[in-house]
Amino acid sequence: MSAGTLIAIIIPTVVVLAILAVALRIYLRRRHLEERFGPEYERTVEAEDSRLAAERELQEREERHDALDIKPLPSSVQDRYTQDWSRVQEMFVDRPSDAVEEADRLVTALMSDRGYPTEGFEQQVKDLSVEHGRTLEHYRAAHEVSLRSGRQEATTEELRGAMVHYRALFDELLEDRGGRTAA
Repeated sequence: MSAGTLIAIIIPTVVVLAILAVALRIYLRRRHLEERFGPEYERTVEAEDSRLAAERELQEREERHDALDIKPLPSSVQDRYTQDWSRVQEMFVDRPSDAVEEADRLVTALMSDRGYPTEGFEQQVKDLSVEHGRTLEHYRAAHEVSLRSGRQEATTEELRGAMVHYRALFDELLEDRGGRTAA
């Protein structure tokens, strides 16, 4: 076999292998982001100009999250939060709007104690999306009702739903990495 024939075989083979390696890397990165962010992946893709821009945004969230000092809570702090949540639920009977407002404050305090920054709702959502992407719709729905409640536009049933939504995120945030969850 001549040198020209070998080059004609080797170069296309190397190019095809390089293309396959790049395609595999893109596929694995996308799959990782889809699994890590859950429904938040598609939501971000829909919100961004392109899938590439969305994936870049999600990677930036991961990098920011990895730099945070997210920590599980000691049992005594978990117990205190569980008791605080019970009080908020009891408050709902007589003052549903106040209870929803307090549930929002309690979730924010819990985020802070776990190590999440709490400098604004949109940033909170981005930071939470890395580990809690499957629960974010609960948080968004609860937050929207809370805002409407502040303007006296939410019904009691919507406020009840907000409490359920806040509880979903609350339970997930209260859980430590060892798997202990709130009752």
